[in-house]
Amino acid sequence: MSTVYKIFLCDVLNPVTDTKAKLTRQAALVLKRNKSGFKIHEIGPSKTILPKYPNSVLVDRSSMLAMPGFFDMHFHWVQDDVRLMPKDSLLEWLSKYTWPYEMKFKSKKYSKEKAKKFSKELLSVGTLGGAIYASIHGHTVDDALENFVGDYIAGNVLMTMNSPKGLSQTREQALTLIESLSAKWGNAYAMTPRFAPTTHPDVMKAGAWLAKKRGSFIQTHLSESENEIDYVLEMYKQMEGFENTDNYTDIYRKCGVLGSKTIMGHGIHLSKGELETLAKTKTVIAHCPTSNAPVKDKGLGSGLFDFKKTEKAGVRWALASDIGGGPFLSMFDVMQSFVQQNAKAKVKGATYTKALYRSTRAGAEVLGLSKKTGALEEGFNANFIFVPSPKGKTPEEALTNLHKPFKAKREKSLSVVSEAYFNGEVVYS
Repeated sequence: MSTVYKIFLCDVLNPVTDTKAKLTRQAALVLKRNKSGFKIHEIGPSKTILPKYPNSVLVDRSSMLAMPGFFDMHFHWVQDDVRLMPKDSLLEWLSKYTWPYEMKFKSKKYSKEKAKKFSKELLSVGTLGGAIYASIHGHTVDDALENFVGDYIAGNVLMTMNSPKGLSQTREQALTLIESLSAKWGNAYAMTPRFAPTTHPDVMKAGAWLAKKRGSFIQTHLSESENEIDYVLEMYKQMEGFENTDNYTDIYRKCGVLGSKTIMGHGIHLSKGELETLAKTKTVIAHCPTSNAPVKDKGLGSGLFDFKKTEKAGVRWALASDIGGGPFLSMFDVMQSFVQQNAKAKVKGATYTKALYRSTRAGAEVLGLSKKTGALEEGFNANFIFVPSPKGKTPEEALTNLHKPFKAKREKSLSVVSEAYFNGEVVYS
């Protein structure tokens, strides 16, 4: 196969760390084809790069800004239609809206049709990877992983107790699904207890053992609301082996759920000891600002995630939309919500630069992909999006200007994405 170069003329914004991003104006983004698609070969000022590649395919995107595709590290693809339903309380929202809707996914035809539609939605907002919650039905994992374009992990929620009739499994059904889906998908499967109140501890223990044996991921919810914590502890203290449990995190620790390939959704109300446990086990938190936002902003009003305390404890974290607890699928919404909520609370350090890093490289790192995607670096897979190039001399100014036109109280998810590329091929336009 002859070497083929494809060169995009555009501005380039590349996240580097929490406090640093690189903005290159009038750049040439050079892609080189290999067996698995295109990889990024070189990035730099177009006037110095173009003479090196006289016979290349040039793609003019000079009014656009190239950014890495997003990683959304916690979302329920089977909750798409309940994202804007009333959310006065987490537990009430689940039982009144979410669970009845998820029951529809028992139909394989319905699930497949929805997956194709949702796949297009993900691309339209520039999401090219992340961690997916499906329903209890095994085919909803297959439908997601077979249809969504990008680097994803997915798991069926496990609901073996305290669950509605149409969304309940026996212990045997739950473990059989973990066995078959982890065997089928391996590293792309995530053992997914919905949360401690709906999953028997022995199922979590056996499931975690299976997942770790297969190299699969694990994901669940932790300390999203104070009501939820009270509910969980009251329940578990009556169970054998958990009588002296004094915090939510310890339940998961006793079940063998924590670990370097475990992602905990939310983690808002955590004690110092819990954060120490998460750090020691290398467990990750997926922070969902649009979902945790006040009810007036279409969130669940769960509270403000303390990213400074989390980082000080040495706990890894990344950003996520939490569709449908979160009202909007776009990670631009998530980034803006993270910045605005912290600004309102007078918390310093919640910049757009940090939000971009936690929406791209941080997610790739959680999935073990940080050496090949999540950023625009030489040798990385050519996974990127184009947005209208905003004014600004610094990355922070450019990102701020990119978000300026968007109001917090809108009905639709914001997306300024004009194109998305995966392995150098256009997947959305």
